[in-house]
Amino acid sequence: MSEDSRTGIDPLRSDSQPNRLYEEKSPYLLQHAYNPVDWYPWGEEAFEAAVREDKPIFLSVGYSTCHWCHVMAHESFEDPDVARLLNRSFICIKVDREERPDIDQIYMAAAIAVSGRGGWPLTVIMTPDKKPFFAATYIPKKGHLGLMGLMELIPHIKEMWDNDRESLLASAEIIVDHLRGRQRGRASKRQGEGQGGPAEDAFQGSLFDSSLLSRGYSALSSIYDPENGGFGTAPKFPTPHHILFLLRCWRRTGNALPLKMAKSTLQGMRMGGIYDHVGFGFHRYSTDAEWFVPHFEKMLYDQALLAMAYTEAYQATGEEEYARTVREILEYILRDMTSPLGGFYSAEDADSEGVEGKFYTWSAEELKESLGEEDFSLLIRLFDVHEGGNFEQGRNILRQRSGFADAAAALKIPDEELYRRAMEMRSRLFAARERRVHPLKDDKILTDWNGLMIAALARAAGALQDPDLALAASRGADFLLEVMQTADGRLMHRYREGADIPANLDDYAFLIWGLIKLYEAVFDAKYLDAALRLNEVLEKHFWDGEEGGFFFTADDGEKLLLRKKEYYDGALPSGNSIALLNLLRLSHLTGLQSFEEMAARLVRSALPLISAQPLGYSMHLCALDYALGPVYDIALAGSLEDRGMKEMLAAIRGRFLPNKALLLASGSDISRLAPFARELVPVKGKAAAYVCLDHICQLPVTGAAELIDLLEKFENKT
Repeated sequence: MSEDSRTGIDPLRSDSQPNRLYEEKSPYLLQHAYNPVDWYPWGEEAFEAAVREDKPIFLSVGYSTCHWCHVMAHESFEDPDVARLLNRSFICIKVDREERPDIDQIYMAAAIAVSGRGGWPLTVIMTPDKKPFFAATYIPKKGHLGLMGLMELIPHIKEMWDNDRESLLASAEIIVDHLRGRQRGRASKRQGEGQGGPAEDAFQGSLFDSSLLSRGYSALSSIYDPENGGFGTAPKFPTPHHILFLLRCWRRTGNALPLKMAKSTLQGMRMGGIYDHVGFGFHRYSTDAEWFVPHFEKMLYDQALLAMAYTEAYQATGEEEYARTVREILEYILRDMTSPLGGFYSAEDADSEGVEGKFYTWSAEELKESLGEEDFSLLIRLFDVHEGGNFEQGRNILRQRSGFADAAAALKIPDEELYRRAMEMRSRLFAARERRVHPLKDDKILTDWNGLMIAALARAAGALQDPDLALAASRGADFLLEVMQTADGRLMHRYREGADIPANLDDYAFLIWGLIKLYEAVFDAKYLDAALRLNEVLEKHFWDGEEGGFFFTADDGEKLLLRKKEYYDGALPSGNSIALLNLLRLSHLTGLQSFEEMAARLVRSALPLISAQPLGYSMHLCALDYALGPVYDIALAGSLEDRGMKEMLAAIRGRFLPNKALLLASGSDISRLAPFARELVPVKGKAAAYVCLDHICQLPVTGAAELIDLLEKFENKT
């Protein structure tokens, strides 16, 4: 079997000729470049061919590390019989959902409307003018249990297209009307023509109050799993923004239960098979309720969001296990998922050598060979290993039986000694595993997911006092700002052999979030300046001037079936929830009222949805918690090299203060970006901290002890 030297991807058959996907850059599309299916990439060529040949479109959406996408590809798209039917009946289009989330969002909504189910692979059949009349997820080659397979479905659709087209067109109109009606129905009625009131009134009870946060907590606690941690039943997803929200509930109310739920979930995930105890980082989700058997792919955005959740848990509790988890996640990212250019790769596959999880699981013999009998016996005690395997085909998934402190007590070994031995065993297993065939790495760099990782690195750099993490965040941000930004200040979404694909809402919102966090970590004004400039682009090209909120696509972007506006916080927070948080933070960092006024309008647009179903909007609730305050505005004056400054920064960063804005009030750039900072100077030659809480300011303090006393006094009042 020959290998394509340009892509490093093996053609699936030696006698296959590449199709149109061969010239694409997406690793997912290149996986299908040697399919016998005559794939087109999304573009006018495909739609013109559909019109010319009078054929419907067969749209297949997936991503490179999707296990069931691989299954459908091997079963059907590599099969000559299926390919012959597809090529005869349709114009076939492949889309990488990570490259084109705008397309994926629209047709995923259609699939959910038609079948009540969503997921990948996504299969849509539509008219040449992009209107769907059939949508499903995975479809087997041959039908079973009364369900059609592709071999039955394709001839059926072709027969209807040829002889009963009006029925298909009517179905398409019904689906499109539903999608457009749902989009219109999700927009709230304008209040006062959406102009908003004065900033000081923008977030008072007329809009919402803390009872909405209470309802969100009640909804989340109703699906909490007290036995295993996490929310809902199998399959169980990490959803880190639930954790972020619970920590804010605990801080706001003093109720211990939200913190207990957060800690139980973080502990369950960290000890479970969903965590890679050898190479670090988290797998995508658990197939069971116990966090034991994962779906083995690893996604960049999961690592970023989970690193944030564990960082905040460390700040809230001071428990070292959380800090250790953050360090390990980020070690994995910097070791395996960082480009020499500074950006971060997207994902690693679940499969290797055609088997899901083969890279990550172990037979007892493999473990003994790597560790020896004595350490193998210890591994059994620590990681639930069985001689006959605890997983399929005699293999083992490593999961921790108990925390190291409990295990050390049971084994009568000092904590430090047990941890040292465990890490030494881990190193030997890692070296052995590195010799295996690795899963595919999707090496495209996505602006939105990179923004999340920059935010995570910057947040961890402060909490862990680790300048190397701040440096990695800066390198990532510099790459995006230099390579992924056009001369007119617009962003590109994807980098692989060059930057292309116009950016969407998430690209702007997530990167702005990362830049704000990075500014607060390193105090380089260029990052705050970049965040403000990108926010201007976002407002100009994505803002809905009539109803409020941000559209997912720009006003001058490709004209798709509809222009979506998404608020729901799913596997990723929505761009609107992060944009809301950004507007609030920028308001406090710059002192400019206009940001808070726009934030209030965004809240008005989202509030009916959040009020009706708060469980699906946990990141929005985090932003609303910030809006309700109290917010700590902390401006520091003096040199970063000053000992007193370093001690005050350590005091600030060591505390769980999610609702704060941290500014270094020095330099002409900051005076331009935040005019109020001009008057803030050191006190009697000492670095000083100026602290305000909800627009009420205190006298400056010049030492860490004074600052801690002031913060604690404020905390006791709230």
